[in-house]
Amino acid sequence: MSTPVDDPLSRERSHLAASRSALRAMREDVEALDISDVTANWVNAEVLSHQIEERIKALADLSDTPLFFGRLDYLREPGAAEAEGAAGERFYIGRRHVHDADGDPMVIDWRAPVSQPFYRASKKDPMDIALRRRFGYTGGDLTAYEDEHLSDPAEAARTSKLLQQEIERPRVGPMRDIVATIQPEQDEIVRSGLSGTVCVQGGPGTGKTAVGLHRVAYLLYAHRERLARTGTLVIGPNRSFLHYIEQVLPALGELTVQQATVEDLVAHVEIKGTDDATAAVVKGDARMAQVLRGALYSHVTMPTEPVVVVRGSRRWRVAAYELEEIVRELLDRDIRYGAAREALPQRIAHAVLVQMERSGEAPDDRVQDAVARNSAVKAAVKAVWPAVDPAKLVLRLLSDADFLAEHAAGILDEEEQKAVLWARPARSVKSAKWSAADAVLIDEATDLIQRTHSLGHVVLDEAQDLSPMQYRAVGRRCTTGSATVLGDLAQGTTPWATRGWEEALTHLGKRDAVVEELTAGFRVPTDVITYASRLLPHIAPGLTPVVSIRENPGHFEVREVTGTADVVDACRESLRNEGSTGLIAADARIPELAAALTDAGLPYLGPGEETTRETRLTLVPASLAKGLEYDYVVLDEPRAVVDGEPDERTGLRRLYVALTRAVSGLTVTHAAPLPPQLA
Repeated sequence: MSTPVDDPLSRERSHLAASRSALRAMREDVEALDISDVTANWVNAEVLSHQIEERIKALADLSDTPLFFGRLDYLREPGAAEAEGAAGERFYIGRRHVHDADGDPMVIDWRAPVSQPFYRASKKDPMDIALRRRFGYTGGDLTAYEDEHLSDPAEAARTSKLLQQEIERPRVGPMRDIVATIQPEQDEIVRSGLSGTVCVQGGPGTGKTAVGLHRVAYLLYAHRERLARTGTLVIGPNRSFLHYIEQVLPALGELTVQQATVEDLVAHVEIKGTDDATAAVVKGDARMAQVLRGALYSHVTMPTEPVVVVRGSRRWRVAAYELEEIVRELLDRDIRYGAAREALPQRIAHAVLVQMERSGEAPDDRVQDAVARNSAVKAAVKAVWPAVDPAKLVLRLLSDADFLAEHAAGILDEEEQKAVLWARPARSVKSAKWSAADAVLIDEATDLIQRTHSLGHVVLDEAQDLSPMQYRAVGRRCTTGSATVLGDLAQGTTPWATRGWEEALTHLGKRDAVVEELTAGFRVPTDVITYASRLLPHIAPGLTPVVSIRENPGHFEVREVTGTADVVDACRESLRNEGSTGLIAADARIPELAAALTDAGLPYLGPGEETTRETRLTLVPASLAKGLEYDYVVLDEPRAVVDGEPDERTGLRRLYVALTRAVSGLTVTHAAPLPPQLA
């Protein structure tokens, strides 16, 4: 039986086909550009060629990704200013803008102001929308639609089935965007302005990572020229996490955002060593910034001898007291150590030029520069304000007990000083077994000497795990820009995890940031989040539990087992379902479970490796589970996860993370008794 021509689904499919054709034409137009006659030199040609290549990539049509996911029909007679210019118009909302040969829009970018009602309009506030239509897809094929008549008082408000299906759709491969499912409270954060810093406290499954990434995409849309100059950066907890999220922004057409870990930012030395928890906590304390500052500026000494500059037959003398005045003025200005050192010879030269002018000479800037380069001036600068290598400074602090005691007096007590001192002092920067915390200290020292380059916007994910010194390192990268800080205090699994966002934001240098809380759970099923929330009173008392809005309750089971064979069986059962499965276990149990999976002929991946339809099982150490998600999770031995951490509170937080990685189902397997907090 043939489909009627006026069938709405058929018409929408026709619009999709036409939109894809228009996007292809847009791409072909860019590919056909001839820049041979418009570039003045090879540098301009290279820059323009690169911009064209990036534009071609941004116009790629991903066959399995819907080009548009919604439609807005505006009222013919709008009653609100927010719908100005849209009266009676129809707009298709998608991941990127698409126009036809005449320049008329066929798909509107989800970030455009006219698209905002798709996320925020409601029966209570229809925002001049007569009809909101959502589309359902299978792969890239449009298969269904669902209408909401927002301005019709006779139609009751109801939950969107397509929206629920999209939220609950099985996950295979890396993290995907959520442009089709952004909720009003999320949209408010996504569209917040560039000038302000936003901190998002969100429990598992509230979409805080997706919100942060979509905020970057929105800011690049709204402030593209400014951010193109200043740059944007996404900071994640580890490489596995960054690999998991790396496709989200390109799918939204944004290809220029850098991604890094904190370790990448402070990679001044090679990390060869580790700290025990006590040493790491002290090294990560913000007081270390005071210690470093004192140690650095101890190299500045007041001059005791005059500087005598010989030019031709004349000798010009700058007295020691004048030199001291110059040095003290530079110290009082509180500029970077290196900048002050560069300014010092010019100040001395200026003092000489004043004497020259008084004697009747007329020196110019070239004379001042020559005096600043004079050997006597250089020698004075070297003696008074010597160059300092940041790594050597930290090396001395951690190796020389007397030097540390001198500059940590009144800041660190004796036990704290002993904790950070190396048992075996290193002989050189290259031979030292630097730890991750040491690298952050070197970054602090580097910034004290020379200002760190600041970006326009930084997204910091899993922020609850950073030390105060790490917050300072990130804050240096956005001193003149803004930030989006994402995290969950209940998931802090480091000994130095932050106790509250106010303290963290102070160290970040963003004391005035707005703190938003997301409590609606879109990912974790009700039974799973309810079970995991039993731990909250023990790990984050006072924190609001996540409330799942999932209609599908999901699968949840606590199963007592006798050995690894039973755990493998649980994985097989999960793999019978559609989607990905993660086997999460204490780090110490990973080798045993890996051997059991291999013996059973069950192929598996490591965290960060991309799942395929053939290999959907990932073996995940509990220490790397944060930020990842799987349709089904088998959690092995909760007691071992807790015992694998240095203290019970951190262990329970690690367990909370592991329990909340499941999107559709969780099976907890245990031979040892469960932690009493789960009773």
